[in-house]
Amino acid sequence: MNRHDAPCEEPAEHLRFAAHLNEPRQVADLDEAAPVGSVLTDRDQAMARSAVLRHLDRRAGALHLGPASDRWAESMAQATAGDPFLAARLREWTLLRAIALRRSWDRDAPLASSGWLQREAAAASDAEAVELLAEHGRTRRTRTTARARLEHGQPH
Repeated sequence: MNRHDAPCEEPAEHLRFAAHLNEPRQVADLDEAAPVGSVLTDRDQAMARSAVLRHLDRRAGALHLGPASDRWAESMAQATAGDPFLAARLREWTLLRAIALRRSWDRDAPLASSGWLQREAAAASDAEAVELLAEHGRTRRTRTTARARLEHGQPH
């Protein structure tokens, strides 16, 4: 039997990662804080953070403009409070929501945020955010995205 004939066993960390991605999905909507907190106790913090980040992005994207988003974000803020990166990503989703819904937001916040937030906000429908990022976005990619948004579909 050569190495190609042997059954492939999934490495333990891959199985744990898949389980961590699935854990928050096993509870009722908006009751994800406990499973997320549990995932963050994994000894492999990089893997745990990655699984929770994927979950945050998936759920925040799905809830982004809906009425349940604020309550969900509050519960996730408590669950991720011990991890500065995850807490920052959650704050950025909250800022992106404010921009998309044309709520009040701090003009300096997008400029102090990550490239991810700037790219997302550059494609938004809020004219103030798009104009700000077309001029002052951190990267050429962000500025180009914002300028294209202004040229091809002026936000109102």
